[in-house]
Formats: sequence, structure tokens, C-alpha cells
Amino acid sequence: MTDTRISIVKNSWFYLVNNTENEGNFFYQTLFELDPSLRPLFKENLDGQSQKLVTMLDFVISRLHELDQIIPQIEDLAVRHIHYGVRKEHYELVGQALIQTLEYKLDEQWNEHTEEAWLALYSILSGVMIRATENISVQ
Repeated sequence: MTDTRISIVKNSWFYLVNNTENEGNFFYQTLFELDPSLRPLFKENLDGQSQKLVTMLDFVISRLHELDQIIPQIEDLAVRHIHYGVRKEHYELVGQALIQTLEYKLDEQWNEHTEEAWLALYSILSGVMIRATENISVQ
């Protein structure tokens, strides 16, 4: 990711968490609207799951300049998710839900540069996660 895109992601995330509410819940609502069959994958209370999502995004976004150093944590997250039933094809839906959530929550702060920056980040993250799980079979 370029420094410009990193800055855009960080600034938009800072704005989002400081000026909106229920980002995680909105994300999951959007995800389940895109594909209701994903709802059973989330056995936990969605408030808790939503907080985990926001915490993980905080973690990643705070380390965008050293993304290569947190790849092992991202890979571990992917491995845990495969055991919950997450499949490769789900990543596209998650990306759509993320972008729709950001666009809605950022409202007037959203523009094509913001979208490009977030898509670049999600492409990196989902690529790492998919590669980390390609050779894992779930028993």
C-alpha cells in the first residue's frame, strides 16, 4: 500500500470510529442481507462479534506501515475462521459488506480515493487469508 492510501485508510477509520456508532453491527447486518446463509456461521452474540471485528480492524490499521510484520496474526485469524466454516468464496461477500458499511457510515467523507484505498487494503488482507487456508482441510 502506498503512503497516500495508508493515510486515507487511517484517516477514514479514525473518522468512522469517532463519529459513528455500531459499525460492526451494521457490517454484519449488511453481510447477512447479501447472503443470509452466512448467519449460522456466527454462533456468538453479534455485539461481541462486532467488537472483535472493530478491534481487529483497529489492530491492522494501526500497523499499516508495518503490514508485513503482522502477516502471521492475519494468517492465524484466517486459520481460525476456516474452522468456523468460512470458505474462500465468502471473502468476496465480506469485502462487499465492508465497502458498503464504510460508504454508508462515512457518508460525505466517502469518495473514489477512499474506496480505492480500502479496496487495496482488503485485497491484501483477503489474499493473505485465502493463501493461509488453501492447504487446510477441516475435519
